Amino acid sequence: MARAEASLIETIGKEGLAGKNFLDIGSGSGLFSLAARRLGAKVTSFDYDRDSVQCAQDLKERFYPHDDHWTILQGSVLDPEFMEQLGRFDVVYAWGVLHHSGDQWKGLARAMAATRPGGTLLVALYNDQGWLSRYWTTVKWLYMHVPIAQPLLIAFYAPYFIGLRWVVRFFKRQGVHERGMSLWYDMIDWLGGWPFEVAAPQDVLARGAEQGFQAVHVKTVGRRQGCNEFVLVRKPA
Repeated sequence: MARAEASLIETIGKEGLAGKNFLDIGSGSGLFSLAARRLGAKVTSFDYDRDSVQCAQDLKERFYPHDDHWTILQGSVLDPEFMEQLGRFDVVYAWGVLHHSGDQWKGLARAMAATRPGGTLLVALYNDQGWLSRYWTTVKWLYMHVPIAQPLLIAFYAPYFIGLRWVVRFFKRQGVHERGMSLWYDMIDWLGGWPFEVAAPQDVLARGAEQGFQAVHVKTVGRRQGCNEFVLVRKPA
């Protein structure tokens, strides 16, 4: 929880959420929604996956039972009627989720539309590595659509994802995996991460500019694998 709060503070500032309306797109377990609520925001969370919605509700029941300032819903960022009903928010958080929606550019457009004038959009999208991204797209498609390929892909990639990375982690004296998952589940999460889309930083910034957004913070991974991070502010009306 502390790391989630620190992440939000790093991207938007310690006082950037107090009293603000915060939309968590693809809220997953609800951890970052909880962090935003603890930092003083009025939170609306939603996810397409029912289990994730239930997990967020359980988290709310544990830490903020009967709280009118945290609403949890099931819905899709690609559903125009659902997004329209939510209204507009001071802060919209779409961190590492739109590239799994099935149409990341439409999802990004919906997230932008949900950001009120003067509001802030925080978004992270997988980096476009060119041919390497095309390669992983093929691997992930095979893993999800060809059942016989799953054990073969696991056997092929396990020496790297588990063996080599375990050795590196051992010599670096790292304990719990940085993502909170074992190396096994981290591998399964990566191979089974479908839909899978990527975006070049300049394309994200160009689409933001078209909708009246100015970048106030951009953190890229260069040519490496990972997410590029953007903090975009919508021009006041």
